[in-house]
Amino acid sequence: MTSISFAVDQAGAATQPDAAARHGVCSGVCHGTLGELIQGPYLEGGTAQISLISLPVRKYSCMHFTPHGAGPGDGLAAKTKCRLAIGHYLALHGRQLPAGCWTHDSELLEGKGMASSTADIVATIRCLDALFGIESQDAAIAAILGRIERSDSVFLDSYALYLSGRQQVVRRFGRTPAFHVCYIDEGGRVDTERVGSHLLGWYRDRLDAYLDNLEAAVGAFARGDAARIAACATASAVLGQPAIPKRNLDLLLRHQARHGADGVFVAHTGSLLGYLYIEPPAPARLGALSAFFRGLGYRAWFAQTGF
Repeated sequence: MTSISFAVDQAGAATQPDAAARHGVCSGVCHGTLGELIQGPYLEGGTAQISLISLPVRKYSCMHFTPHGAGPGDGLAAKTKCRLAIGHYLALHGRQLPAGCWTHDSELLEGKGMASSTADIVATIRCLDALFGIESQDAAIAAILGRIERSDSVFLDSYALYLSGRQQVVRRFGRTPAFHVCYIDEGGRVDTERVGSHLLGWYRDRLDAYLDNLEAAVGAFARGDAARIAACATASAVLGQPAIPKRNLDLLLRHQARHGADGVFVAHTGSLLGYLYIEPPAPARLGALSAFFRGLGYRAWFAQTGF
C-alpha cells in the first residue's frame, strides 16, 4: 500500500468547496480489476476496436484531499495522470482548487492488469466530487478519461462490454456473477498503451474466433450463465496467449480439472492469471491451490470478484 501527499497553494480561489467538505478530509474510492473475462476485437463500422469485459475485484484505490492541510512537497509528482484529471475536472466545472493536501492509498499493483491507473483517476474525480458537492455522471468521467489514457470500465457499477480506446460502453450487463478466484502474479510490468497496435494486428488475423467467443460471452451474460462465462474467459485467455504470453497458462489449463476450477482468467495486458470458481472453494481446496502455486515458486492470492 502506498501513501503520497500533494500540497496545493491556490489561496483566494474564486469558487469555494462545498461547505460540508471545508473542514475535513474528502475521499474518492474506485475498485480495480483482476484483468478481464474477455478481451478482443469489436467491429465498429468495419473497424476493429479493442473491447473488454473486465473482472472487477474488491480491491480499491483511494484518493484523499484535506482542504487547508499541509503535505511534504509535491506528492503527486509520480501521478501525472491524476494531475491531468484534476486540471480537466476544474476546467469542466469552472472551479479552482483550494489550498490543501492530497494523499493516496491503493491495494492495486501497477502494471499488473489491475486497472490501477484508471482507478486512480476515477478516485481522484470522485474525491473532487466530494470536495465540491458534485456527482459526476458516467459520461463525464469517460470524457475525462478519454483525454488522458486508454481506460478500463472501473467507473461503472456493473459488468459491461467496453471499448477501451474510445471510452465507450457498448452494452451493460448486470452485477452478477460473482466469482471466487485464486491467482498469481508472474512478475514484470506491461505498458497497456504500448501494446494497443500489436493487439489490433493480432486480432485481425484471428477475427472469426474472437468474434465467436465474444458473441458467446454476451449471450452468457444475458442468460446469467456463470459456467458459460467462465468457459468464454478460458477461451479468451487461450486466444490471447500468443500475443502477450503467460508463462504458466498452459500449466493452469492442464491442471484445471484437478483443482475443480470453472475457468481460467488472465490480465490480457498484465501479469496476473488464475482460476475462476462459481462457488467458494472449501478450505482443503484453498490449501491444495496454495501448495500447487508455492511449488511453482509463486504466492497464491485469493479474492472475490464482481459487485
